[in-house]
Amino acid sequence: MPNDPQIAGRAPIVTELQPGTYYWCACGRSKTQPFCDGSHEECGMEPKEFTIEAAKRCAMCTCKHTKNAPFCDGSHKSLP
Repeated sequence: MPNDPQIAGRAPIVTELQPGTYYWCACGRSKTQPFCDGSHEECGMEPKEFTIEAAKRCAMCTCKHTKNAPFCDGSHKSLP
């Protein structure tokens, strides 16, 4: 199905984020994981906008199956 996300990775990307607005890739097609690069345009999925209020270290989901998007919740551990 074209609206199912592609698995971009099977482990989170841990990164230090500064205050600001970000766009997390929800489709799995971005070449700049875990962030959107516009690759979703042909699949009909939209990135998830989120805001960071204070600098913090984040584990960003790359499997695209998290229930806590854009952050990793360990869902990658149960993927086939």
